[in-house]
Amino acid sequence: MGQDNGTSQPSKPTFCRDPRLFQIASLLSLLFYGLFFLHFDIPTWQIVITLGTAQLTQYAGTRHFHLPSFDPKSALISSLSLCLLLRTNDFAIAALAAIIAIGSKFILRWNDKHVFNPTNLALVVMLSFGLGWISPGQWGQVAWFGFLIACLGSLVVTRAARADVTLAFLTFFVGLLFARALWLGDPLAIPLHQIESGALLLFSFFMISDPKTTPDSRTGRIVFALFVALTALYVQLHFFKPNGPLWGLIACSPLVPLLDRMFPGTRYDWAKPTTGNSPVMNPLFGSPIPVLTKEVI
Repeated sequence: MGQDNGTSQPSKPTFCRDPRLFQIASLLSLLFYGLFFLHFDIPTWQIVITLGTAQLTQYAGTRHFHLPSFDPKSALISSLSLCLLLRTNDFAIAALAAIIAIGSKFILRWNDKHVFNPTNLALVVMLSFGLGWISPGQWGQVAWFGFLIACLGSLVVTRAARADVTLAFLTFFVGLLFARALWLGDPLAIPLHQIESGALLLFSFFMISDPKTTPDSRTGRIVFALFVALTALYVQLHFFKPNGPLWGLIACSPLVPLLDRMFPGTRYDWAKPTTGNSPVMNPLFGSPIPVLTKEVI
């Protein structure tokens, strides 16, 4: 999911060790469960169009930026996430969302990293212009299904060495919701209801944990998770807008280069997932400097 102006050859991850494969398997399982057991209101053709458009956009970007090889995995992850979250009555809108998500990986970049999480950007654009919506009620409130999402997500973030940002975000977001309820004297049923959302778990385990759009160091990721949680709660509670985490992530993503500067770490490589610690010292901050790796998107 990373790119060096589209010209460098990455170190290819060992097939069975690539965390993206576990993420694809998890998202496919969730989509099949949603379609056949929860009866998601999404036409089969919308799924086909979303997945197909994402792959075509990935292929076009690969050719345009002269990347050494076509890699469908990252585009498949983004498009599966769109199928799980985005709802629209127009197939063209579904295709547009896929184009925005995958195209942003090639265009919106800083220091060889994505500026925005592709799925997050596409969803926010669709919601901002009223072109689609997210239906939290589609997941129901079946406790074991939430546990299923959490387990699959735990597998993904652990394989990708990014469990820290997921756990930090959930701790801050859920903790602040309960703290607010206690401060106001509200019944605890209110924050409990606010966190009973499959979309929240999907965001926490499959979106904010994206190693290509989060800070390189563990310290940076924990600080980032705090900023996202605070912004999400402000949007959700002050402006009364649903899907606060999506808005929080899109607003805080431009802070990642600054956090990488303040808390440097090793640039993430799909071939060798690490937490980002680096032994090389930064003379400005007395801390490790990032070791850049260059990969195909």
